[in-house]
Amino acid sequence: MKHLLFTFAIVGFSLFLGFSQQPINKKMNTALILIDIQNDYFENGTMPLVGSGKASLNARQVLDKFRAEGMPIIHIQHIAARPNSTFFLPATKGSEIQDNVKPEETEKVIIKHFPNSFRETELLEYLKSRNITDLVICGMMTHMCVDATVRAAKDFGFNCTVISDACATRDLTINGETVKAVEVQKSFLAAFNGFYASVKTTKEYLAEK
Repeated sequence: MKHLLFTFAIVGFSLFLGFSQQPINKKMNTALILIDIQNDYFENGTMPLVGSGKASLNARQVLDKFRAEGMPIIHIQHIAARPNSTFFLPATKGSEIQDNVKPEETEKVIIKHFPNSFRETELLEYLKSRNITDLVICGMMTHMCVDATVRAAKDFGFNCTVISDACATRDLTINGETVKAVEVQKSFLAAFNGFYASVKTTKEYLAEK
């Protein structure tokens, strides 16, 4: 009887090792995060960005791919909390997620009040609970909320891919000089690439899938 039990134990342990060594389902360990693609960043909004329309359409292509493959999708929606805020005000059309990437009922929406999508939100807990290891990130603004979120994600140990043409930003000023949005965009994406994230175009990313 002891010999039989020992045999069962060995077989069970072998099966356990076999299952534990199965390749990880990379698709289900990868989540799409769409950051602040909201109406105020578009034409007629209170903070329109350069190229937001095109960026949202590219984000939609990536979103469609994740939907078709049943992969995790998270929408981040910024709701202004500061008294002097001028956009993303609560209960306004401008704060709503733009129609091109409008969430479906089954998709997770996380509300934030700071540039970093992890700050005082459930994002980290949500990702960990689903064993997410890799993030694909699209959104707005590249120099602000995308930047803060990508850097935080790297610090938390996630592997990040930023879809360059599915992000948008705006002109900035410093010392009386204007830095055009195209230069802001290139500078921040260049700073991500390599250590903080792998930066790819929509076409490059979709060609890999």
